[in-house]
Amino acid sequence: MVAVEFEACVEDIVVRASSVKSFRFARPVGFDYKAGQFMFVTLEVGKQMMRKPFTISSSPTEEEFIEFTKKFTGHPFSNGLDVLKVGDLVKLDAPHGDFTFEGEFSKIGLLSGGIGITPLRSMCKFCADRHLSTKVTLIYGNRTEAGIAFREEFEAMQRHGRDFKVVFTLNEAGAGWSGLVGKIDVDMVKREIPDYLETVFYICGPPAMVEAMDALLGILGVSEENVKKENFVGY
Repeated sequence: MVAVEFEACVEDIVVRASSVKSFRFARPVGFDYKAGQFMFVTLEVGKQMMRKPFTISSSPTEEEFIEFTKKFTGHPFSNGLDVLKVGDLVKLDAPHGDFTFEGEFSKIGLLSGGIGITPLRSMCKFCADRHLSTKVTLIYGNRTEAGIAFREEFEAMQRHGRDFKVVFTLNEAGAGWSGLVGKIDVDMVKREIPDYLETVFYICGPPAMVEAMDALLGILGVSEENVKKENFVGY
């Protein structure tokens, strides 16, 4: 797929979690991409044009719009996004990247932390909408419950999809939390994905998290060719 540059108006802004928003744009006619790919976003920040990469968090099956999702960090670019309004113009350049899933594997394990969930959300939605027979297990770690992005969507996918399972785990759990507590570790993966040696893994999150998950899968004996990785750097 050839990347194209185009200007687009913000059509909708969706709050996903604490300090996390999705920005939606009309999908151009003929524009196509693969689940997991990213776009470059250019906007004016303090009279300076800035350009940063963001995963396309929508799925190729969502034909009316494309979106990216951002956790706000206080960085100048982040602050520029935070004040965007419906109707504002930005420049998009997409699609890019090869951290993708098109249904080519029968079992996938998705390991993510924080806003690193965005390409995996695209993959999960793609699988659900296409009714793929792929067995999907998502283990998604966050610091707090308020930080879980796309939670309701993932829970709905689990209710309605025979081959989809989502596991949430928190570093800091409140009194009413009934999910897992603690960082993703060897025991958690073995318990939630017992057929891990037959599974292709996609890892996405901050660089330290990706490195830790890669090492974890190495301990479990997962072959390197069955591990796909994408680092997320906050800005």
